[in-house]
Amino acid sequence: MHRDGVFEEYKTYGIESQIEMDWYNEWIDNYTNQLSIRDWDAITSLESLAKYYQDSRILDHVITFASRHIMGADSIVKLMYAEKLMDLIKSLKKVVSREIRHSAYQLTYKILEDIISKPLIVDPGHELSQYHLKDKKSLNSRVKKSMDEIRNVRD
Repeated sequence: MHRDGVFEEYKTYGIESQIEMDWYNEWIDNYTNQLSIRDWDAITSLESLAKYYQDSRILDHVITFASRHIMGADSIVKLMYAEKLMDLIKSLKKVVSREIRHSAYQLTYKILEDIISKPLIVDPGHELSQYHLKDKKSLNSRVKKSMDEIRNVRD
């Protein structure tokens, strides 16, 4: 709203904080229901929401979805979800228990290991160049960087 220049006008409407919280909860539920391995608009929206609205349910829902669906996806989807999971963990660190963070990091690491251990699989519509990748070697390099980041996490 700041970028669009409408925040000051929005404040003049005096929206109650409970109504805003209800909106945030609706967005979380809506985006959670839209999570998909076919695109990552929903997880990107949840990631953006987590920066402004600290709710541990966001990470819980993404962990649940990823643990059930991501291992069957192509290499690009796995990488995108792993990177988004890491960003969510960082954004929600203050409201998520250490155990949940640990579980999220474990799942993320498992996804990253799977990417490295299997051949490069890219579904139609997921061009490597769109994600600043050239080949399996560049993919593995990016994965290893994320794995190193997880290994260096200090809670």
